[in-house]
Amino acid sequence: MSSVLTLAEAKKYLKLDVDYTDEDDDIQPLIDAAEGYLKNAGCTLNTGDKVAKLAIKMLVVHWYENREPIGSGNKLAYGLQSLITQLKYCYDTTTTESGGTA
Repeated sequence: MSSVLTLAEAKKYLKLDVDYTDEDDDIQPLIDAAEGYLKNAGCTLNTGDKVAKLAIKMLVVHWYENREPIGSGNKLAYGLQSLITQLKYCYDTTTTESGGTA
């Protein structure tokens, strides 16, 4: 399956200029890790799914802004936890596109 969130989309959500490439090698692994995290949590990630895309964006921002190895990063926001629950239980794993309306 192709990536749900592109590097350009993540940079836009992080409010970074798309032409700014200094942190691309840090941001792309965050995208990949976010998708892996959600899959490992039992989430269904379909290309084009707006709920999945938003959950990945929220994880990327959280990890990007809380890069300390230990410490001050807060728990994941309630909104993200709700999205994860939806992605785990509200989608048919055999579909290729989102059935959601988000």
